[in-house]
Amino acid sequence: MPQPSAQVTAAEISRIAGVTRATVSNWRRRHDDFPTPSGGTDSSPLYDLLDVRTWLGARGYAATADPAEELRTALRLHHAAGGPTGVLLPLVLAAAQCTPEERAALADLSDPSLIVRAEGASADVAGLVPGAETVRFAGEDINVLRALLRCVQDDGTGEAALAVLAERELEDSAIGGTYRTPAPLADLMARLVPGSCERVLDPACGSGSLLAAAARLGAGSLYGQDIVTVQAQRSAVSLLVAAPGADVEVRLGDSLRADAFADLTVDAVLCNPPYGDRDWGHDELAYDSRWAYGVPPRAESELAWVQHALAHLVPGGHAVMLLPPATASRASGRRVRMDLVRSGAVRAVIALPPGAATPLHVGLQIWVLQRPEPAGPERKTVLFIDTAEAAGDRASAGSASGTRGARSALDWPSLAEAAVGQWSAFTEDPDAFADEPGTARAVPVVDLLDELVDLTPARHVRASRTDIAPADLARETDEVRRRLIAGATSLGEAARYTDWGAAGPKPREWRTATAADLARGGALTLLRTAPEPREAAGGASPATRPVLTGQDIARGTAPSGKPRSLLTGPPPVIATGDVLVRAVAGGDGAMARVADETDAGALLGPQVHLFRPDPARLDAWFLAGFLGSAENIAAASTGSTVVHVSPGRLRVPLLPLDEQRRYGEAFRRVHTLRAEAARATELADATARLLAGGLTGGGLIPSPPSTGIDRTSGAGSA
Repeated sequence: MPQPSAQVTAAEISRIAGVTRATVSNWRRRHDDFPTPSGGTDSSPLYDLLDVRTWLGARGYAATADPAEELRTALRLHHAAGGPTGVLLPLVLAAAQCTPEERAALADLSDPSLIVRAEGASADVAGLVPGAETVRFAGEDINVLRALLRCVQDDGTGEAALAVLAERELEDSAIGGTYRTPAPLADLMARLVPGSCERVLDPACGSGSLLAAAARLGAGSLYGQDIVTVQAQRSAVSLLVAAPGADVEVRLGDSLRADAFADLTVDAVLCNPPYGDRDWGHDELAYDSRWAYGVPPRAESELAWVQHALAHLVPGGHAVMLLPPATASRASGRRVRMDLVRSGAVRAVIALPPGAATPLHVGLQIWVLQRPEPAGPERKTVLFIDTAEAAGDRASAGSASGTRGARSALDWPSLAEAAVGQWSAFTEDPDAFADEPGTARAVPVVDLLDELVDLTPARHVRASRTDIAPADLARETDEVRRRLIAGATSLGEAARYTDWGAAGPKPREWRTATAADLARGGALTLLRTAPEPREAAGGASPATRPVLTGQDIARGTAPSGKPRSLLTGPPPVIATGDVLVRAVAGGDGAMARVADETDAGALLGPQVHLFRPDPARLDAWFLAGFLGSAENIAAASTGSTVVHVSPGRLRVPLLPLDEQRRYGEAFRRVHTLRAEAARATELADATARLLAGGLTGGGLIPSPPSTGIDRTSGAGSA
């Protein structure tokens, strides 16, 4: 029999359909068959989500609420009624371990039968989830249970349901500083462990992404600990589902104060520890045996985590840790860094570009450490890799050549290959490692043991530009300078556009229509943002097309996303003339652009809306200019921390096509001006960097005066 679904408000219906609240109110008044309220009050009615989606579908509205959104809505209502959230985490594991047929059978059960089965399934797996308690469900929980079951059935892994439950639990508990390590970064860190490793520990495991990356590379025993209950539970469930053949043990607690694996030694430690924590236990742990390299100062919690990781390694084992850049240079940590370097425990420090992980504005660092072996080989050098500098060089080169795609600062495949390639070459033969100027350098330990013991990669890698022959450096600098001159010329040409004037005594006014109304009238086709990629049970996606992301629009880059796996349905393919709008407002860069030949054929990626105008009725540049305006975006956005753009609410002036084209040409000129300005800025920065570095490094010298005039005083030379 039909089962009840989650309930939604009128505001949520407007978001699902991409229309305004006023439109939903009109539907309620004008359509007798509009779903009747299934709950709530007269002033704030609630509607059955399944009925709403059926009604919208019958009228051609593509409802966008996926099962994860339904679960999020159900949890909101459940929480408002006082229902807990964390107790559902074991149920995700139980549902994920079922076959699709078994989950389908569960969905057909009556409410009382499903409640009984849910309680039994949760009890069966409770012992595998740290901190799990016996749970009893009631009739008011049924909507959440069914929404959770649909969410797990939709992706087959339970990852989407875990993410929704965790975000609700973290929001309710007001816990800050808990961030998921991005999958590309987790994979990179796992690849930095030389050889194969069987036993891996993450003492601040969070959501378990680092341990999952280790499992993908063959680790068979995974150990994790986290102080946040929901994170430890999420990690355990996620790992048990993602790595069913591995031995998984996740425990709850503070790893520094109450180490749950005190007697455990492993082949590798992967960790993204908390940053800047002054309450890490400095006073009570002052005489702890883990501090083999010195007691970490109160302000150096990161160095406490480093020594905790080394204490859990077998001799010769490696730890790979994500740390803030201050760890490498703060004066308070100098003595501990000195002992770490002198003993050979620090093997490499890799600088990442800003945006690689939260906090996004900081260029974090990866430290690769190795526990010294008794009577092992002497470690004479430390490898420094600056991927941030390499990314900057690629960006400048891309701008100089006029290509969009090369400007992407976070080309993860290239970044990872560069870091892993340099590290692999170093581990094969540290003494024979050949420095790569500007990117990688092996620095003798004795050169690091100065009054600072500064392990910042840029300090050591960029100094290696003195290894470049002066003639080569001069040629490179002159080539970039010539590109800057050409770029400045192009910028000047773009700035000569003057085909505009004052509208009159008052700003012009016009009638407007929403994008949703224009779509219903056939003037454009609105394709909503594609869902995030997720892994399919059958393996990797056969898709090979690049994916255009919101970051590509903001940065002006070509499609740079990678189709990691199959999507729930075929994603839209971008065509020349499509108008692309970022789905999340904020940050720097453009909000909209018109697709050109570089974008054509790419897949519509996450956080992007696509508007495909009928060229006989709408000019593409006219549409992009108004859709991406700051006022329009602000009026069509919702949210506080993350501001989502509702595409159907964006408004467009109703103007004749000839007039649209005049506006469109003006917006195209504005786009060109902005692109040329960004290009010239990057080339100016690259030229200045090369000149300054060459002059201070001795590779370049100022030319002598060509006349007898003293340039400082204006007097003739003697």
